[in-house]
Amino acid sequence: MERGVLGRTGRLVSVVGLGTWQLGADWGEVSEDDARAVLDASAESGVTFFDTADVYGDGRSEEIIGSYLADNPGAGITVATKMGRRAPQVPESYTLANFREWIDRSRRNLRTDRLDLVQLHCPPSSVVDDDQVYDALDTLVAEGAIAAYGVSVETVDEALAAIARPGTATVQIILNPFRLKPLDEVLPAASEAGVGIIARVPLASGLLTGKYTRETTFAENDHRSFNRDGSAFDVGETFSGVDFETGITAAGEFTALVHDVLGPDVSPAQAAIAWIWQQPGVSTVIPGARNVVQARANAEAGSAEVLGPLFTSGIREIYDRYLRESIHARW
Repeated sequence: MERGVLGRTGRLVSVVGLGTWQLGADWGEVSEDDARAVLDASAESGVTFFDTADVYGDGRSEEIIGSYLADNPGAGITVATKMGRRAPQVPESYTLANFREWIDRSRRNLRTDRLDLVQLHCPPSSVVDDDQVYDALDTLVAEGAIAAYGVSVETVDEALAAIARPGTATVQIILNPFRLKPLDEVLPAASEAGVGIIARVPLASGLLTGKYTRETTFAENDHRSFNRDGSAFDVGETFSGVDFETGITAAGEFTALVHDVLGPDVSPAQAAIAWIWQQPGVSTVIPGARNVVQARANAEAGSAEVLGPLFTSGIREIYDRYLRESIHARW
């Protein structure tokens, strides 16, 4: 497993981490035993970065990770959590008092006195621009409650605003072969500033695995069923904002590209993950995994050979043909 520097934290972390939204059972039911097996398989495969949030399963994801790390104290895992969605996403919610309350809850869930990295969880753009928010975050670092902070964002403009702040250690943003806009400005700006990029939704909610068809259905409590119109949260988080029918077509083209350029033994999911972490400025990629097989396969992508310009040009061609017009201006 390759390693990357997690921005201004200075920590070395695996270039393929683990996203744990699904361990909160927000993508369909996942038992605690299965969740712990995923954590164990990831760690055994060289993963040293877990990403969670205080609202994943209303804290269930954090609690499972905290329990796992208590049982494996030498695992060397960096845990990033998020806060800000336990109250209405309005500027008035982003106060030092609320931050302290949310952080204390996460510290209890994760069984630690100091959180490695806390990220604002896709706050409104006005919050990303608010001096007082960063003053509060700096206070929490000075007090020792958190070691570092970052911002998880929806848009390129929000990412650039967060990167410009001297205390921002990381920015988390959607980046994958179906979401290329961050390549233009965000990754260069982050590299210049020493801010780490955490790439989320790397498989476009599973589209880039190449396993879905137009007939594929999802559980009723899976966001891929209930959030296709953005009624629950930003539609860009579900299939990267791509219309499902269009996404299936583009995914078929992506699978063909992988097999043509890289060969039949490389899976589309592994190719997508490897391509992302190989982009300059990316610290780590955080695919989710619902089972041990997925966890191990994702981790294998962290030791992939450089995919090269031919593969990248193929990705851009697919993006330009099917996706650019509908999503590029939105995020």
